Parts: sequence; C-alpha cells; structure tokens
Amino acid sequence: MREFIIENLTSESFSLMEIVINNIAALIMAFFIMFTYKVTYSGTAYSRRFNISTGAIVIITSTIMAIISNNVALSLGMVGALSIIRFRTAVKDVRDSVFIFWSIAAGIGCGVSQYLMVAVGSVILFIFLLVTKKSIGSNRQLLVVQSDLKAQAEAEAIIDETFGKNAHRLSKSQDEVQCELVYSVKEGVMRKTDEHNTREISQRLMHIEGVKRVNIVEQQDDIAR
Repeated sequence: MREFIIENLTSESFSLMEIVINNIAALIMAFFIMFTYKVTYSGTAYSRRFNISTGAIVIITSTIMAIISNNVALSLGMVGALSIIRFRTAVKDVRDSVFIFWSIAAGIGCGVSQYLMVAVGSVILFIFLLVTKKSIGSNRQLLVVQSDLKAQAEAEAIIDETFGKNAHRLSKSQDEVQCELVYSVKEGVMRKTDEHNTREISQRLMHIEGVKRVNIVEQQDDIAR
C-alpha cells in the first residue's frame, strides 16, 4: 500500500522530445481550430480575440495535462486551484462554447500524446461545422419602414417588387397620421438584392415622398423566428 501511494504521488518525468512533440501537436491543433472558427463563422460580430483565445486554450490545457499526468497530488491541487477561479466572460453565441470545449479536448489529447484520436475527431468536427454552416448562419434582417399613410402603398409595392415571397411582413401598425411596416428578409437575399440594383433598398424607399425613416436590423435566429 505504501509503495502504491508513493508511486502515484511521484510525478513522471517527460523527456525533452516528448515535451517538444506534445507542444508542436498542440500548436498545430490551435491553428487548425482557429482556422475552422474563421472559415465557418457566419455572424456579423467576428471576434479575433476570442479566436486567438481558443488557440491559447489548447496550448494551456496541453501544458496542464503534461504537468498533472500520473500525479494524484498535483491533480487534486489543480482541481482545488480551478475551483476558486470564477469566469465572468459571457459567451455571445452558443456556438462559441463548442470551440471552447473543442480546444479543451484537443489540449487534453495532445497533453497525453493521443494525437491520432485528436486528429480524427477534429477532422470529423471540421467537416460537420462546414456542412452545417448554412443552417447556422441563416440570420435574417428586419426591414422597418416608417412613413405617412399616403406613402404606405408605394412602399409596400417596392418591397414586394424587390423581394417578392422572400420578404415576410411581421407587423403593420398605423394611426391617423403615420404607419410602420416591419418585414423579415434573409441576410443573403438582402445582400444579393442590393448588389443587383443600382441603389440599396433603403435608399429607394427613402426617395419616396412621405417615408420618414428606414431601418435595417440584424435578427438572430435564436432570438426571434
């Protein structure tokens, strides 16, 4: 029993070659995850700092795994140290948590020299994110038009002529003087329409006499559908 305790409380020394190989593998995985995040990201607020942080997590986790590998005392100490750390950084997108867990898993695998498992899993995840990029990035934009009652019919006609069935009217409110129209349009449709016409849809609507304001607002799929 004494020999077992001493054996598990004694850290296993790594050779210089193993340390170098583990760190090189972690560095390669860090750049691969960063590349995947940049390629598959389809939102409007890309964060370079978050992307760099995911790569750093791989290297840090790999280093931690190399330190606590086969050492019960250091493992318990690390758990105690991490339990007092409180992270208050809010994840702006649920999808970002996937890359955080991916970075941690890759770091753990590189730290224990499981290169093949990390490589195969990462390639499969890269293909999955690449294939599902369109469904993840199907954001919509809200087209909000405020105008006089006289300009309402002309504004609706231009929107229907421009987008057709691709524009879904969410609401229509009016009083004795003015009205407000709210349409939902896919981001890709809005972009293609602006590229095809000589003027953007907002400029065309603002040229209508009686239109007071035109707003285009980003609509995330996890907030409203």
